[in-house]
Amino acid sequence: MAIDLEVGTRVKIRVPASSANLGPGFDTLGLALSLYDTVEVEVTASGLDIEVFGEGEGEVPLDGSHLVVKAIRQGLTAADANAPGLRVVCHNNIPHSRGLGSSAAAAVAGVVAANGLAGFPLTDDQVVQLSSAFEGHPDNAAASVLGSAVVSWTEIPVDGRSTPSYRAVTVPVHESIRATALVPDFHASTQAVRRVLPSHVTHTDARFNVSRAAVMTVALQNHPELLWEGTRDRLHQPYRADVLPVTAEWINRLRNRGYAAYLSGAGPTVMVLSQDPVQEEILDAAREAGLRVLELAVADRVSVEVSHV
Repeated sequence: MAIDLEVGTRVKIRVPASSANLGPGFDTLGLALSLYDTVEVEVTASGLDIEVFGEGEGEVPLDGSHLVVKAIRQGLTAADANAPGLRVVCHNNIPHSRGLGSSAAAAVAGVVAANGLAGFPLTDDQVVQLSSAFEGHPDNAAASVLGSAVVSWTEIPVDGRSTPSYRAVTVPVHESIRATALVPDFHASTQAVRRVLPSHVTHTDARFNVSRAAVMTVALQNHPELLWEGTRDRLHQPYRADVLPVTAEWINRLRNRGYAAYLSGAGPTVMVLSQDPVQEEILDAAREAGLRVLELAVADRVSVEVSHV
């Protein structure tokens, strides 16, 4: 029997941004980053009240189609819980449509909020499953749920009709590794950027990426000196260069200087993983070119606080 949530129950969610692919790990590798959205949800007597501050303010819908609200409702259904009404307040710092996992963070925030309101009946695996379903792959969502780095995968049912299973495990990250994001001032549509990818790749390129994805997992854990080699890719970045020329230019400029730079998710953000700070002259040049510079750490998992009025 479904439980009815008590009016006045509140949760506060702090969910990290994420970077997906990390070069060769297309739809597989993800990394949580120390840039956070905060979502506060309160059970009310009736209705739906939404406020959004920061990124997306004045742009995203303020009704039941809001991604956080949709995720809350999915989470409540999975937790077998009912809320007579909801007040949702989003304080967004993760740039939208820039390849930093803003949509996945919203989905995670909603599912985790529902789980907290209901008394935490859902496991991490269930939270990963529910939040990943919104995008159809678990790399960003799993990183925001679990923190650190993740290796994720999708299990497609043989009947072709059942719901795919989204799975992930954490990978510890060497304490010396830091992230630097160069964020252009334009959006990139994940769907549009995916359309430029070919339906087939050569065996040589597939083999290349398998080896570099393996190198990347080792580089993250114990051998950060291999980050440059571990971020090489032939499956998606070369094809996306024509539609993201600014991003491609900065990736090439940084890699030619020895930095492990790659396209974060579907872009247009350029991400650099390194042990030492990126040289200030490079960052100044990026700022002069109109790119926002974010110096970030590897983040821990999503957090939740529960309280009552």
